[in-house]
Amino acid sequence: MASNVNPTVRRRRLGQELRRLRELKGMTAEEVAERLLVSQSKISRLENGRRSISQRDVRDLCGVYEVEDQRIVESLMQMAKDSRQQGWWHAFGDIPYSVYIGLETDAESLRVYEPQVVPGLLQTRQYAEAIIQGALPETSVTDIEKRVQVRLRRQDRIAAERDPLRLWVVLDEAALRRVVGSRQVMREQLEHVAEVSQQPHITVQVLPFEVGAHPGINGQYAILEFADAADSSVVYIEGVTSDLYLEKAHDVQKYTVMYEHLRAQALNVDQSRRLIEDVAKEYAR
Repeated sequence: MASNVNPTVRRRRLGQELRRLRELKGMTAEEVAERLLVSQSKISRLENGRRSISQRDVRDLCGVYEVEDQRIVESLMQMAKDSRQQGWWHAFGDIPYSVYIGLETDAESLRVYEPQVVPGLLQTRQYAEAIIQGALPETSVTDIEKRVQVRLRRQDRIAAERDPLRLWVVLDEAALRRVVGSRQVMREQLEHVAEVSQQPHITVQVLPFEVGAHPGINGQYAILEFADAADSSVVYIEGVTSDLYLEKAHDVQKYTVMYEHLRAQALNVDQSRRLIEDVAKEYAR
């Protein structure tokens, strides 16, 4: 989806602009909230793009910030209107990680570290079904199918003929050895990873057990980067009940450096593909 119609990215850009106007005015979020008789958390959510922004919100905030240029006000209100459009994922109903999907849909590149499972963008249907069912045992068959459909639809970004998502995956060896679904499912899944990893825009490296303790030992995370300079990089950490998005430059830099260490400790691309293919053959036997 093009960035000019992605509601998640529009909200994010609008929030960044509203934060800039507040800081130019020399006001804190608490002061703005007090002026508008709303909670400070609402102002924070508007600025970080986690909450839908209405044209009325923009009008009220521009009033507090004393924005006199009507062209700026109208531009921000149009952004608010665009941000309320629905992305493709809204057709599937309430998706817990819809904010992430919106960012992933517009990202230029994505760096992922996965310690336990094959990442969603590389999953086969059977593997995805088994993962979702295992992680959410009380979920209905209908909801599982909906989540699988969303996961497969997300893969359009790496399959696109024009400007596909640049994907870099560091995969712990545990993800290869953990039997998800069945040995047959694992064989097909690993064969799929080995095949797609040969595409020039997809890089897969395996972090072998022999590395021992490493910088990613605390768990999964992803770094999203965007083509537009106005969109800062985001570190995404998936949670059980809520997700974490880090956008401050020093946070992103810390995770970026950690990712470079993981890449350096992992097997190179050819060694990784051979290991993936060897483990797939073990499942075949």
